[in-house]
Amino acid sequence: MRAEAQNLVESIRKSLKLLWQRMDGETAKHRLEEFNAIIEDPELWGDPARAQKLMRERQSLLDAVSNYDSIDRDLNDNIELIELGEAEGDDEVVREAESALRSLKESAAEKELEALLDGEADGNDTFLEINAGAGGTESCDWASMLARMYVRWAEKKGYTVEMIAETPGEEAGIRSVAYRISGHNAYGWLKSESGVHRLVRISPYDSAARRHTSFSSVWVYPVVDENIEIDIPDRDIRIDTYRSSGAGGQHVNTTDSAVRITHLPTNIVVTSSMKSQHQNREAAMNALRARLYQLELDKRNAAINAAHENKGDAGWGNQIRSYVLQPYQMVKDLRTGVETSDTQGVLDGDLDQFMAATLAMDVAGKSRAEANAEV
Repeated sequence: MRAEAQNLVESIRKSLKLLWQRMDGETAKHRLEEFNAIIEDPELWGDPARAQKLMRERQSLLDAVSNYDSIDRDLNDNIELIELGEAEGDDEVVREAESALRSLKESAAEKELEALLDGEADGNDTFLEINAGAGGTESCDWASMLARMYVRWAEKKGYTVEMIAETPGEEAGIRSVAYRISGHNAYGWLKSESGVHRLVRISPYDSAARRHTSFSSVWVYPVVDENIEIDIPDRDIRIDTYRSSGAGGQHVNTTDSAVRITHLPTNIVVTSSMKSQHQNREAAMNALRARLYQLELDKRNAAINAAHENKGDAGWGNQIRSYVLQPYQMVKDLRTGVETSDTQGVLDGDLDQFMAATLAMDVAGKSRAEANAEV
């Protein structure tokens, strides 16, 4: 087998090893048998929440086993084809099998990353908020660029994007925007994007064409499953209605339909500015439930909690990623060191390399913490 093919095989086998470890392959078959026995019990369906949870867990394990078996089968088939082609001197067969291995390597790497998304809420839909920070009009424009970047990323993933609320900037861009992004593992992928994002460029709003630095913050938190109870007493919230407005202060609605809910114990504020006040109230309450659920997750996860505490204001010293368009082209993640000169590709939604690196780093950190705890 040629060196390239051998390297591909070794890479795919490494991915298979991680997939096996993440699904606990030694016990996977036994756990599936247990799931199947449980769901055949008629009494289970008297508790819809428990039944739904078990069905999700069972499907997740089924998907993991299926992915592993499919990659393992394709790997062995292509190894056999290469050996057969080499034995018979058929270079065309060898080339086709090597091409298939290259595609399989990419697929295996993707499944390997997805296997890391096993946190409590990773599989959930997500809310994503963007707020302009220090920098005035520049930061409002930068916030709108970030919004476009994340919408493009979500569309490439096949996710559904719904705008919940938007506040336009006074001269350009947006002061803030909130989206609900729906799709499998939406929160798991996007959770690493929370933090301050810094832009350096020649300002299109500066007649002297000087270089400006702008900041905007991103906050990601999971949509809460309906079976997860978040108790919010009426006494803990204040609900305000106000008139939605568009760019330049032009009124979108003639009635006070937008809703702002303030959670008094935590001072969390959520808004929704769709057409219907009833829709807005429901959307804002869902967002508040999600924010409070995120707080609970933070308490359980020291690493995430520390990240949120250190996020700080949207300004110098708090950024997680820098996007430099002038005097050179570079996007660099300050947590992982991952960087690229393809700034336009990143702004068009090519974010997976940054998310994957942060995810792998977080998993490695948790593994070390668990190992230290056992000592």
